[in-house]
Amino acid sequence: MRLVQVLVSEEKQGAIVDILDEENIDFVLTEEASDRDLSSVISFPLPTPAVEPILSQLREVQTEEDSYVIVTEAETVVSRQFDELESRYERGGDPRDTTRIAREELFERAEDMSPAHRTFLLLTTISSIVATTGLLLDSAAVVVGSMVIAPLLGPAIGTGVGTVLDNENLFREGVKQQAIGLVAAVAAATLFTLFVQATNLVPPGTDVLAISEISSRVSPDLLTLVIAIGAGIAGAWSLTAGSSEVLVGVMVAAALVPPLGVVGIGIAYGMPIVALSASVSVLVNVCAINIAGLGVFWYKGYRPTTWDKENRASRETRRRILVFILLTLVLSGFLGLVSYDAYRTSQFEQDLRSDIPAAVDASTSEDVELIDIEVQYDDPVPFQQPQRIVVTVSVPPGEEPLFLADTIKQRTDTRIRSSFHVPGFGPILESTQAEINVRYVLRET
Repeated sequence: MRLVQVLVSEEKQGAIVDILDEENIDFVLTEEASDRDLSSVISFPLPTPAVEPILSQLREVQTEEDSYVIVTEAETVVSRQFDELESRYERGGDPRDTTRIAREELFERAEDMSPAHRTFLLLTTISSIVATTGLLLDSAAVVVGSMVIAPLLGPAIGTGVGTVLDNENLFREGVKQQAIGLVAAVAAATLFTLFVQATNLVPPGTDVLAISEISSRVSPDLLTLVIAIGAGIAGAWSLTAGSSEVLVGVMVAAALVPPLGVVGIGIAYGMPIVALSASVSVLVNVCAINIAGLGVFWYKGYRPTTWDKENRASRETRRRILVFILLTLVLSGFLGLVSYDAYRTSQFEQDLRSDIPAAVDASTSEDVELIDIEVQYDDPVPFQQPQRIVVTVSVPPGEEPLFLADTIKQRTDTRIRSSFHVPGFGPILESTQAEINVRYVLRET
């Protein structure tokens, strides 16, 4: 619920009181003691969904230029009349209207969520450095901690609110902060990784792609879009409902901060493919978050106060959503390739795990036992080709089966074949024969 205070002039006071009486709203009228034309303050409690329609009626009597309105959060109102008003606005009408704050409050909260530039840059930089540290340490807890710091929800919310309410300043500020935030996060991650390399905080020769927290974000698939879309919807919805956005901000950061750290690591280690792959993930997530936020604000019915601004806002909203969707579709092509590549490698490894045991069983020795099958690929990003298949077997002391690698090669297809064939040209993806390495482990007697 909200407490509304309106400063009104003496000539408009009667009309405003009549509106409140017609709506059966409790109010208190306080006379203004100053010498200004605005002579009284009217205070009245309202259910949150009632704020915007009531203010719209008051705006028809007294313009915002003639007065000012203060809306604050109220904890408790004990009044039978208020209970009836609450029942009328919260249990009846369009469900979209009963679960949202007023347009004016939405605008103010969106502005408050965009911190000052210095604060935004500082928090973004710290968040990126902490995330990069967590990635290099392979620590999921540290990566999660970095998400709490990142102030990335505010600019995305400002972009959406500025669009639907036709406020170009808020929209441009949101876009600018998002761009600055991405660049600052990548720069911080890159410089920090270079510092780590120079000071040997990470041992020289470390294969960063072998770190699970990094490798899992090098090849993002289409499921990563679910995180971004869910974060955008949750962030916008919690804002319109007047709820806390802190936890939702963590979810938005989860879609952006770790891959930004991977971009910096890829640049610092001279791996452009890794940096490019993570960059695509970041850009797709940014577009998805903005689309989801815009969609929620428009669905909840937020519009400017005048018809000409509403037409312009409607036109701009459709245009910007279309632009974001097109960018998302283009960038999602890469995610689709990653998803397809994950399918083809998974299918390949599944076939190996059924063919290789049969080849081992067909070896000349009955004492050979299969321990493990490992597939090593040539590249961490699509399209991966198997470079080496390492088969680990155990044998009793003094016995080493000969030609086991040849037996496996004869009985196993060590190529990943393309599922897409172009008539007259053949498969889209060239397949290569993987090398077979057999590792023998002596079994204790």
